[in-house]
Amino acid sequence: MPEPAIALWNRFGVRLSTLFLALLLVLGVAVLALTARSARDAVATADQALHLDFAAELAPRFQPHLMTEIDSVAIADIIAGLSQVNRRIDVYLLGSEGMIKSWFMDARGRPLEPFVDTAPLDRLMAGAMPPVLGPDPARPGEARPFSVAPIEIMGEQGCYLYVILQGERYDDVAEALWPSALGGAAARGLALALGLTALVGVLAFWGLTRRLQRLTATVGAVERGALAVRASEGGADEVGALGRAFNRMAARIEAQVEALRRTDRQRRDLVANVSHDLRSPLASLRGYLETLAMRPDAPAHEREAHVARALRSAERLSALVADLFDLARFDAAEIRPRPEPTALAELAADVVADRRAEAARRDVRLHVRAEDGLPLATLDPGLVDRALGNLVDNALRHTPPGGAVDVEVTRDDASTLAVAVRDTGEGIAPDLLPRVFDRFVRADQSRAADGGAGLGLAITKRIAALHGGTVRVESTLGAGSTFSLVLPVEPRAPTADLGETVGGGDETRARPVLR
Repeated sequence: MPEPAIALWNRFGVRLSTLFLALLLVLGVAVLALTARSARDAVATADQALHLDFAAELAPRFQPHLMTEIDSVAIADIIAGLSQVNRRIDVYLLGSEGMIKSWFMDARGRPLEPFVDTAPLDRLMAGAMPPVLGPDPARPGEARPFSVAPIEIMGEQGCYLYVILQGERYDDVAEALWPSALGGAAARGLALALGLTALVGVLAFWGLTRRLQRLTATVGAVERGALAVRASEGGADEVGALGRAFNRMAARIEAQVEALRRTDRQRRDLVANVSHDLRSPLASLRGYLETLAMRPDAPAHEREAHVARALRSAERLSALVADLFDLARFDAAEIRPRPEPTALAELAADVVADRRAEAARRDVRLHVRAEDGLPLATLDPGLVDRALGNLVDNALRHTPPGGAVDVEVTRDDASTLAVAVRDTGEGIAPDLLPRVFDRFVRADQSRAADGGAGLGLAITKRIAALHGGTVRVESTLGAGSTFSLVLPVEPRAPTADLGETVGGGDETRARPVLR
């Protein structure tokens, strides 16, 4: 069932772009605030550095009006004259403990803090470098650039002339100008930078999510059964790596599905072939037995002939059932070899000796030859006897009267021995060679009644794989075939020809079925 359409807000690209734009907006506001604060701090530092001695210059002019009382009118006149030059100052007369004795400013009716912390004032008078910010009595909690000088007030020594350089009027002008200044070049530059960043970011996110959308579409196509569809593998980033990993997974799934289909076809063929191969000897056996039952007074020689044919049918049926049973045990990994040092040449000679009578009956010359100085091979004699017997039996069945079957034991390389079974039969068609070791495959279907059910070569392949060896075939149509069983001298792990790792089950030794 296909996935429903994804809502706009639930799309990864939309959410990612929204989050990115929100972060950019927060970053822009933060940068704007930091810019404003940095500008204010820079102006404050400059003001304090430029007017560091401002209070010291005012103190001699204020001092005569502070001897017996604070002459506020005279001091206000002096400040008014100064305001024509600097209109942003607030002036405070502080006692030695920081208590405000008088002030000269436009407080706008706000209550003033009665005391001022004198620690910043003392630091600046001690020679500290700007910026040193002091408290503003009219705006509690705020710090301002200032100038300070010692002064005597009505006979009290250690008092302070405290001049805030950015006073009430400065705030009025700054509050009117700062938004326009920040909304001017700085704000426009910041907005341009953020806008370009947002555009590039959204385009990048769109490209990224576009690749993810294509990958999602590919996954959906594979889910719907289009196993041959593959994702784009472009890019050296994580999305490209994900696409390559998905393609490997899809290829593996496709191979596994094809293997399942092939297995299913083989299963159906197996059922059909087993049914056919079991039906033929059963029908023959039943026919001869019914003949014997219907003709109890038949001549003795005729009855003996019927019994002999029935026995041969029973033997064929028994051999087929035994092969099926053994092949099933091979497939289930229930058969494990018990290797021991064995003379492969002597084993091959025994196999040939057991079949000389059959070869004579078929008028086929059967020979065995072994290379000198062959080492002992570590193998399971019973299983290898079974494999060689299957190869010789197969060669005898497909060699016409007057032909020959040669068995030759040689070194294949430094670590393996080979037993080649060569016949002068009809050969194998090229299109059949890749499947010759599959079960129920016969080179000549017309010979099905000759005792071969098409299981011997499949069993031989599995026995070779159990020993870590191989079996191969060379054939020319009309000129004969050569089957070679290649086995290692020393034990090896089972090869992949088994279809699965051999293990588990009982360590049951296979019993060769000789016929």
